[in-house]
Amino acid sequence: MRLKSYILLLIITLCFSLSGRAQLRFAADKFDFGTIRETDGSVSHVFEAENCGTKPVIILQVVTTCGCTVPEYSRKPILPGEKTTVKVVFDPSNRSGIFNKELGVYSSERRKIATLTISGTVTPREKSVTELYPVSAGNGVRLTESMAAFTYIYKDIRKSTTIGCINTSSQPVTLTLESDTASGYLEIDAPRTLAPRQRGEITFSYLVPAARPHFGTLRDALKVVVDGHSNGTVIMTHAISIDNPRDTPDGREPRLELSQSDVRFGSVPHSSPVRRQEIVLKNSGKGVLKIRSIESNIVSLSLQTGDTLLPGQSRRVEVLLDPTAAHSGVMSEHVILITNDPLRPMRRLRVTAVIND
Repeated sequence: MRLKSYILLLIITLCFSLSGRAQLRFAADKFDFGTIRETDGSVSHVFEAENCGTKPVIILQVVTTCGCTVPEYSRKPILPGEKTTVKVVFDPSNRSGIFNKELGVYSSERRKIATLTISGTVTPREKSVTELYPVSAGNGVRLTESMAAFTYIYKDIRKSTTIGCINTSSQPVTLTLESDTASGYLEIDAPRTLAPRQRGEITFSYLVPAARPHFGTLRDALKVVVDGHSNGTVIMTHAISIDNPRDTPDGREPRLELSQSDVRFGSVPHSSPVRRQEIVLKNSGKGVLKIRSIESNIVSLSLQTGDTLLPGQSRRVEVLLDPTAAHSGVMSEHVILITNDPLRPMRRLRVTAVIND
């Protein structure tokens, strides 16, 4: 009986507590705009709410999840029984397709008192040639982009990507890509000529054959030449060659663990000798860990490509900084480690220092 009386008393207390709270209730907290056109510009909807509590309510903030959604509301106290509105303006520019945006309504008590949702579908406008092909390569030739990123590639597996091109001039043009930096693994298929208003595609393919293996970064730079002239436009391609994860037997995966991902040398005189710090590499997996590639500029490691760590083995590795090879000022460099760890084949070690004259 005592327990029942205590529970009843607790319920009554909570009810009185809640009845004394400011309660802002929205007539509807969701609105669907349906299908709208991007060309028509911003649309808006007004949400209506009433203070159904016994205390005044102040809307302190309406938090949105996107800059395309802007709320408009009053910060004046809303007395019990009074009504207020929250106007939500949505800008569909460059946001084609289905959208669903939430807005959190917070009171002066800094608690969330409502969630408003707007949704709909944006029909995209027709984009101009300049928007579709923003990169000018000269003589009327334009490109969709000037960077082709491939992420990871595997030996004996060709990976391709394309960049679009168009001749916006009234004359036919010749198109040539001249290599500034060559990895030796890139193949290019590009149209030799483009007729007036003709669109085309430049296809870039990386293939690392097993007979000529490579691990780590592959980077190529190609100067775009139109009718024998270049305006300086360069197409960059980038890929990282690693072991194919499918080649690792199940249950035999190596795992690389770094004791730290940042090494800080602090303030270092430019003329000082090589500085050293230690990190620890550990293979926490069940297969042999192989160091496939080490990429760095000023910083070096007491570790070599081809080194291995057995399962469970740890190794102390020196991080060496030569201040005389660095420019004065703040230095921030990444050492890139490529291993046969199928889960995280590329690891970055950030090295910082302040080089003083």
